[in-house]
Amino acid sequence: MQWHFEEISSQVSPGAHGMLNVDPAGCHTTGKLDIPTNITLLPLPPRSPELNPVENILQFMRDSWLFNRIFKSFDEIVAICYEAWNRPIDQPWKIMSIGLRKWAHGY
Repeated sequence: MQWHFEEISSQVSPGAHGMLNVDPAGCHTTGKLDIPTNITLLPLPPRSPELNPVENILQFMRDSWLFNRIFKSFDEIVAICYEAWNRPIDQPWKIMSIGLRKWAHGY
């Protein structure tokens, strides 16, 4: 996460400030992170997938490509998860429809 936050920070325009919504996962909230001064973390409430569309995308991936599988080895788990993680790249409209929040549009 540290590298991720540093990369985001490096893309914030000089003089600007970035805000990141983060879920309450331990990797986002640990005191071991050194949050760059040009970004602020805005924690989402626990168990709030309606505020965090990536939760619905992850569920779609589990249901579509990872559900009810028997893996032969750790390497197979990694390979299949890697493939599942990269498959949505070819389906941008599907991902957009899963992440759409009607209440967030039209204001």
